Amino acid sequence: MQCFVYKSLRRADTFVYLAQRDGFARLPEGLRARLGELQFVLELVLHAQRRLARVEAPVLMQALDTHGFYLQLPPGEPDTRDALD
Repeated sequence: MQCFVYKSLRRADTFVYLAQRDGFARLPEGLRARLGELQFVLELVLHAQRRLARVEAPVLMQALDTHGFYLQLPPGEPDTRDALD
């Protein structure tokens, strides 16, 4: 599974993983507005055994299949993903 990673230029240490390159239409409008401009960082090939720093690969893959994106917040920040929708 391909995955495309973007960083928010407005929110430090906040990243969005997308199932499609430049697939920003999958992001809820409120989230898109809060993140501001997104800069492409990296393309990954995901598989269940892939080791990632802050998320388990199967969790990321499920989010990409279900929603088309995954939001990675800075370490220690409360999980406010639902509030960003």
